[in-house]
Amino acid sequence: MSRLIRSTRTLIQAGVALAALATVPAYAQDDAAAGQSAAAEEGEIVVTARRREETLLDVPIAVSAISGEALEKAGAIDITDIAASAPNVTLEVSRGTNSTLSAFIRGVGQQDPVAGFEAGVGIYLDDVYLNRPQAAVLDIYDVERIEVLRGPQGTLYGRNTIGGAVKYVSRRLAADPTISVRGTYGTYDQADVVVSGSTPVDADGIVRVGAAGARLSRGGFGTNLTTGQDNYNKDVWAFRGSLELSPDDTFFARLTADYTHDKSNARGGHRLIAGLSSGAPVLADVYDTRGGLLDPKQDVKSKGFSGYIELKPFEGVTLRSITAYRKDDSATPIDFDALAAVDLDVPAYYNNKQFSQELQALISSGGFSGLVGFYYLDAKARTVFDVRLPGGVTALTFGDVKTKTSAIFTDLTYDFNEQFSLSVGGRYTWDERDSTVLRRTYLGGGSPYFGGTGTLFATTSNFNGNADFKEFTPRASLSYKPDGDNMIYASYSKGFKGGGFDPRGQTSACRNSSGGACTAAEVYDFMSFDPEKVNSYEIGWKSSFGRDLNIALAAFWADYTDVQVPGSIGTTVGGVQTFIGITTNAGKARMRGIEFEGNAVLARDFGVSGGKLGFNWAVGYLDAKYLEFIDARGIDVASNRKVQNTPDFTGSGTLSYNAPMGDGSITASTTVSYRSASQQFELKTPLLDQPGFALWDASLVWDINEHFSLGVHGRNLLDKQYIVAGYNFLRQNPDTGQFILANGTPGLNSTLGSEGTLTAYYGNPRQVFVTGTIKF
Repeated sequence: MSRLIRSTRTLIQAGVALAALATVPAYAQDDAAAGQSAAAEEGEIVVTARRREETLLDVPIAVSAISGEALEKAGAIDITDIAASAPNVTLEVSRGTNSTLSAFIRGVGQQDPVAGFEAGVGIYLDDVYLNRPQAAVLDIYDVERIEVLRGPQGTLYGRNTIGGAVKYVSRRLAADPTISVRGTYGTYDQADVVVSGSTPVDADGIVRVGAAGARLSRGGFGTNLTTGQDNYNKDVWAFRGSLELSPDDTFFARLTADYTHDKSNARGGHRLIAGLSSGAPVLADVYDTRGGLLDPKQDVKSKGFSGYIELKPFEGVTLRSITAYRKDDSATPIDFDALAAVDLDVPAYYNNKQFSQELQALISSGGFSGLVGFYYLDAKARTVFDVRLPGGVTALTFGDVKTKTSAIFTDLTYDFNEQFSLSVGGRYTWDERDSTVLRRTYLGGGSPYFGGTGTLFATTSNFNGNADFKEFTPRASLSYKPDGDNMIYASYSKGFKGGGFDPRGQTSACRNSSGGACTAAEVYDFMSFDPEKVNSYEIGWKSSFGRDLNIALAAFWADYTDVQVPGSIGTTVGGVQTFIGITTNAGKARMRGIEFEGNAVLARDFGVSGGKLGFNWAVGYLDAKYLEFIDARGIDVASNRKVQNTPDFTGSGTLSYNAPMGDGSITASTTVSYRSASQQFELKTPLLDQPGFALWDASLVWDINEHFSLGVHGRNLLDKQYIVAGYNFLRQNPDTGQFILANGTPGLNSTLGSEGTLTAYYGNPRQVFVTGTIKF
């Protein structure tokens, strides 16, 4: 009954929001609600994609940017929301977690969050690269803008990233004392408060201090029917403090510290099949679960410190230093089978820390501009988890990975004249990976690491591996500006991601060609995987047609080799059921596609004097295809494999309207975003793979004056249910993806546990919420 009341209330609130949209004319913000810059006369978004301030029109790179103001007006909740307005981008919360990020750009990314696998997409928090995906689902608060760069990055950024980069840029402190309070209340008892402020310390404003804090909470979208806990709830505290020093235009320094504590409940999945042994039925509500694992208690803590120094000793010369330390610790109980019994339960700890130092020298003289940089990263990542199976069998995995990276990079641009510019760059990277993999099987209970009382049965991996990877990755682009409103460019870039060792690998499963035990060298090869490489080609056109139309069009082609595909399978070793981590280097893949973004003012003085009606859009097409994929049988199965988390089509359109009202203005917008069908894994997984779907959002914001504003926001107004992640441990035909029994006939047969695991995690349902902001 409570759920019926809550749903009825949601429908009423959605109706109010839609009625408001129907009665108030709407306006497209010129500052890029769909990822494009504003019309030139009204202030373009300035980006730092090339480590210097430029407008989007001047950057010969496929980049989308959305301002903090536009994010607030759209009711954005966290960093995953920007994927809807950036073509060929997937940003999702990873499987059984609340704050681990899975990111893909143009088909390149990494889904597995365990230590040992580097990200294909770089996430930057104020120029600091986040080495691990844990705690990378950044909430939207105190943000100036977010930039999304598509394609390999390495000659401009600290860490080489093979697929692209997402930059979260926080606001610099204002010259005058400021304070802002933003409150939100909505369905599912959403209650958020964000308070931020800053002030000069001295009379001249040389020293400024600022702080921002956020309390973000929400009840669950569903219920864990075994534990009684809310499922998909939110319980987050976040804080950010900064100290800035700027005596004049030649010197700027900033110290920042941030802390986030996520105490949300463990996120339970929805079983897509009935229990194979118990017959437990599929639940009616996709947000409900039955998972009984409660230990360890879900808890994620993340903190970081950074120092940024910028010095301009001479005209046209800028020196920068970026120093940072970050640490995050996650305790995560993941109940794979989503049932009360112990069938496939995984208590896990993730512990990560990193230190990075980046140095940059920028030079600008006449038609020449350039950057020379050095980057160093020392990172440690540890993943520890039990895999608890029926009959008291437990497989403990301890994976500890140390990464040291050094790189020198440069990017140089020369303007031959006002029309032609040539940019060339290169990066030399040294990656060192040191991995320890310990696996043990216990009988009669869990491992001692998680407080279990099981008896040690076997040590199946006790492996230490060290590997060095070195690579030079060049970049070049040629741009042509026939006039001040158009730019055509062509570019080439090479991407690289180092190899490593599978932290879930089981050395005892290694067999040589004769079926016997492997030598030390063969074990090393069995546990390791090779680096990835990509050669990317792109042509693009950016144009501004007067005040009322801005477009960006890009076409790209990428040759992708040695694609790292991590995975795990259920098996039986020595008569005991367990699992084995297997990482495949798929031979070759090809990515090609088109991206089209833009914004247009459809009408000025629409409805009332000063009213503006406009439209923003972002459309992407991606043909991602494996050309070679050799499976464990030595067979090329490329024709039956698809690049995961990569829909062929992505698109969004925002119709919006702004008009003056009293001392302020009113802005209304409505957005429809679409993603075509995509697969969770390379092999088809019936029921788990997501067909194409569309989402509808709407917002109405009244800026009463410069101090007060009110907003009403509706997200996923049609309450679409869509899968964003999942787990599968059912036997499949390796050529067709069809579920089969042990004898090869169609049917459901578990490969790990007795109940079978086909578990899905869903995107947020319909949410309606109101916001109020006070600024002084």
